[in-house]
This record gives sequence, C-alpha cells and structure tokens, in this order.
Amino acid sequence: MRIEVKHLSYTYHSSAPFSAYALQDINLTIEEGEFFGIIGHTGSGKSTFVQHLNALIKLPTAEKKFKPKKVRKGQPAPVYPSIRIGTYDLGDKKTDFKELRSKVGIVFQYPEYQLFAETVALDVAFGLRNFSKTPLSQEETEEKVKEAIEAVGLDYHAVKDASPFDLSGGQKRRVAIAGVIVTKPEILILDEPAAGLDPLGKREIMELLHRLHASWCKTVIIVSHDMDEISENCTRAAVFSASRLKFCMPPSELFLHAEELETLGLDIPVTAKIQRELQKLGVEVHSDFTNEDFVRRVLERVGGTSC
Repeated sequence: MRIEVKHLSYTYHSSAPFSAYALQDINLTIEEGEFFGIIGHTGSGKSTFVQHLNALIKLPTAEKKFKPKKVRKGQPAPVYPSIRIGTYDLGDKKTDFKELRSKVGIVFQYPEYQLFAETVALDVAFGLRNFSKTPLSQEETEEKVKEAIEAVGLDYHAVKDASPFDLSGGQKRRVAIAGVIVTKPEILILDEPAAGLDPLGKREIMELLHRLHASWCKTVIIVSHDMDEISENCTRAAVFSASRLKFCMPPSELFLHAEELETLGLDIPVTAKIQRELQKLGVEVHSDFTNEDFVRRVLERVGGTSC
C-alpha cells in the first residue's frame, strides 16, 4: 500500500494559550516496498506523524463532530490535511479504522514494557482477537500465533506457555513485535526498534526486520536517532525538525548534507564523519555511507583503483 500525506498539520492543545505546533504542512509519499527511515530530535514531530498513519491521531475531517467551515464569498476554500494509505482514506469518517490498524501495525519504543498477558501465546493472540472481524477458532488462533512467534525467531513450543516477564530483554522485544505482526500488516512501523540493545542485539533486530520485510510486511518504517542504522538499512529517509519536513531522500544523498543536519542537532553516520576527515586531508572517497561500500571504496583507493 502506498502512503500519501498532503498538507498534514497538527497542533497540541490548539484551544489553549500554550498550544504548540507538532506538524506543519507535511507533504510526503512513501512507496510500497520501501524500508523507510524517519529521523528527528525529540519534539521534532516524527512520533506525532507516525501516529497519524494508523489513525491513532485522527484527521479533523474524520472526527464525528467535524463540520466543514463555511466559505465566505471571494475567500479561498480551506485546505484540509489528507492521508491515503492504499484504498483507505484517513480523512473519511466512513473509513474502517479497525481494519486499517490491522494493516498498519505500530511497535512503540521499548515495546517489551507493554506486555501484559499471563503467557506469551495469550499476549501475541490479543491483537489477533482484537482485529478479527469474525471469531477465530482455537485452532486458527494457535496456528496464526505460532506462525508469528516463529517469524520473529523464537521457538513456539519453548515460549508459548512461559510468562513474557520471565524472558530476556531481546526475547520480550521479539514477542512484542510478534503481537503486532500476527495480523500480517502490510505496513510495519517501529519507533526506535533497537533502542537499549547492545551491538549484537541491534544487529539481530535489524536482521529480523529485513526478514519480515521480505516475507511478512511489504513496507517497513523505522523511527530512529541512530544515523548508522538509517544509512545501513533504509531506502530513503525523512528528516523532521521543529514540526517541519526538512529532507526526504536516500541516505547516500542525505548524508552529503552533513553540516545542515548537524545544524538541526542531528548526528551523521561514522562513515560520513571519516569521509569528511579524509576529505580535509585531500583524500576523496565517495561512498553510499554503508559500512560495506565505504570499506570497499577505501580499499580501492589504497589499491590505486579510481573511486
């Protein structure tokens, strides 16, 4: 499903004297099949943006009490924000938002703290039962739960009856992801999926997301502060700052804007930092900022091969 966002603005506490813009006139398209990154410092609007994508925050026109403003003669008609995800119009009150949320799954930061059921199987099954239009048999539920648990790399028979609170941190995170993908969403959104994990855990969780991208979820969107994570994994990335969209491009192009990103309070990948230092020494190395490509380009340079 293609995501098309037009003129999206959102204000927290709009009627209060301390109201604040969270988003201002965001226009962004995410194509089906992308592994998309969203970057921004705290308060930039990125989390508010992704909550609009499965209508956790609804567009004004989708609210029950919404009435279009009367247009005075000679005045332009108001421009309302719109979001279309596949065939779903998120600005339409008649949209089946429950069905939408089964197709657009969100895994929030530190999802392991949101586990609650007595067993792993019950926790994973919760979302399935919540979103199913017709009741599933016990056998159907067990099969789908088993498939989701195994998809995140856990042994179903070893963990299904265990308390999720007795698992390791990495296992808990996998269970939380299984609880979202059990409905087989076409779009999977994760807020800081590798936050708090050691280097091995980060690598494993990103490998898991690529496996899910290849087999379960057509589009994966990650919100991340880790620029190396973005450069290594994403097809494109959007940069949010002060409620506005500043950039949207592939990492190979984005991190050429190092000074502008740093001005926005953002970091750049290690490869971009090394490349910049080499440039100061008169050594030109042009890479796409992934570790593999950067090392290859440096070795070519050392070996006398043109970059």
